[in-house]
Amino acid sequence: MKAMILLGTNCGFGNNDVARLSKSNVDLKTEWLVFPRPKTGVPRRAKLWPETIDAIKTVLKKRPEPKDPDDADYVFVTKMKHSWAKETAGNNPVSLMFKKLLKEEELYRPGVGFYSLRRTFETVAGETLDQPAIDLVMGHTPHANDMSARYRQRVNDERLEMVAEHVRKWLFPPVTKAAKKKTPAKKRAPVEKSKRVVKA
Repeated sequence: MKAMILLGTNCGFGNNDVARLSKSNVDLKTEWLVFPRPKTGVPRRAKLWPETIDAIKTVLKKRPEPKDPDDADYVFVTKMKHSWAKETAGNNPVSLMFKKLLKEEELYRPGVGFYSLRRTFETVAGETLDQPAIDLVMGHTPHANDMSARYRQRVNDERLEMVAEHVRKWLFPPVTKAAKKKTPAKKRAPVEKSKRVVKA
């Protein structure tokens, strides 16, 4: 769930996006994700954060081998060795697991679900004022009357990196020197001498 949440905030992923993400879509060495949106097939490209990469690596290390060979390339597999992807409305495993997590952390409220992470990415990334780069990450289809999108030949990686880093700094704000001074140092508990004699 940690990796899914980071993908939702890092790349504007929704429930079906994380469920259908394949290992072949993620390049952990170059730190880039190339993944056409399952819903529309629109191309997407996003720069992955170090935190997202670490979380995906952990998932792949612990991931069980799926029962269905067709699910072999999926990044995420349930503990029952099935795909997270389900078309049944109201029975989406990603949504249900995220809702359970929110309730456990006492953060749940009506209207807030996993898809809210996608909305959060769009909102925070919008502060960069680079909508074409944001649309490429989100997999948004340009409006029929958007002539600039029709004439635009490319969005370079530097712009995508700028969008990714802006959202990352919002989520993980750097700790300033002033904030460090305000934080009281933790006192070490006194170490008691053990009465036991440990033989080598």
